[in-house]
Amino acid sequence: MSFTRFVEVGRICLVNYGPEEGKLATIIEIVDQNKCVIEGPAEVTGVERQMIPYSRIHLTDFKVDLYRNAKTKDIKKAWKEGDILAKWEKSSWAKKLASKSKRAALSDFGRFKVMVARKKKSEILAKAVKKLEA
Repeated sequence: MSFTRFVEVGRICLVNYGPEEGKLATIIEIVDQNKCVIEGPAEVTGVERQMIPYSRIHLTDFKVDLYRNAKTKDIKKAWKEGDILAKWEKSSWAKKLASKSKRAALSDFGRFKVMVARKKKSEILAKAVKKLEA
């Protein structure tokens, strides 16, 4: 099992800090061992072209074919050809982030309803297990 998520031109990354936190971007240039240049494209993900340290991004498994310092239209075209947004939405990572944000947006009553539903589910499961054991 070897490492596969390398910092390379065309690698899709998730920004984990700053104003673009939680948005996808594409690495388009490697500056040095600590920084790279990323771009969304801005029309698709909302991330403008900018330099960012590696500590503020998470690399994903997705990659598009690009050349260094690609133009915005080429990045957008590569995203469309690779169907990156659809692949991202299907990934367990994106689903986990979505459920986390949904849960964080719940009100007190919403959290209460979730608790009651979990108790009911647990009760039903316990009855079913008891029935199987008997």
